[in-house]
Amino acid sequence: MTPFHFTPGTLPLLVSIPHAGTRLTPEVEQGLSEAARGLPDTDWHIPLLYDFVRDLGASVLIGRYSRFVIDLNRPPDDQPLYASATTGLFPETLFDGAPTFAPGKTPTAAQRQGYLEAIWHPYHQQIQQELARLKATFGYALLFDAHSIASVIPRLFDGRLPDLNIGTNDGASCSEETATRLRTACEQQTDYSWVINGRFKGGYITRAYGRPQERQQAVQLELAQCNYMDETPPFAWRQERAAPLQNVLKSLIHALLEQGAASIRR
Repeated sequence: MTPFHFTPGTLPLLVSIPHAGTRLTPEVEQGLSEAARGLPDTDWHIPLLYDFVRDLGASVLIGRYSRFVIDLNRPPDDQPLYASATTGLFPETLFDGAPTFAPGKTPTAAQRQGYLEAIWHPYHQQIQQELARLKATFGYALLFDAHSIASVIPRLFDGRLPDLNIGTNDGASCSEETATRLRTACEQQTDYSWVINGRFKGGYITRAYGRPQERQQAVQLELAQCNYMDETPPFAWRQERAAPLQNVLKSLIHALLEQGAASIRR
């Protein structure tokens, strides 16, 4: 089985979902700490939340493996993305600081090199291939990297996280006009708090593939999970919360598409 699920679309948009996977390798499954066995740092239900993008015609790429095996949104050299607390390419701690693995049960360096070659590289090769196809077909490509996280994690951020956390790598991963369109879409609703380039500015995927000067734009959206699910085990989906959030997500996706089309007409 491939380490990801990919569905090609008919729009100049690729939606990447790197952290919804729950598949484990045998050594990771056997080595997880008690705190990690429930896979608490998963981006739960994100494929379901964004299922509407398939009907719109977007390409969709979903990682199958848990971030506890390897984090697809970290650089292959494992350089930290943030000066504050974070997790790496091979997470040794959970978001709350608890150890990911039981003592002496961490995968070996050779095993992790295998994860890099068999899981991380194929996912990123698929991103690169699809963005190249979109640019060849439409003259430009848009990448939307979809994430979620618990709304309160004291180790990572103070207080409660805003509902919508848009990251553009401080304006480097997309055009100023695109950022303005996204800001306007946020301002036109009043149900959800939001911020652009707050605690989450975009991970490796946004930073590596956001090249507006090459007509290739990338945006990350980190959602507070309380708006569509229960944040405690078993992390249940809540349709009554998800439905209004999906309306806002649709407006953000349409804003990205509209600005992408406008930019190519100039």
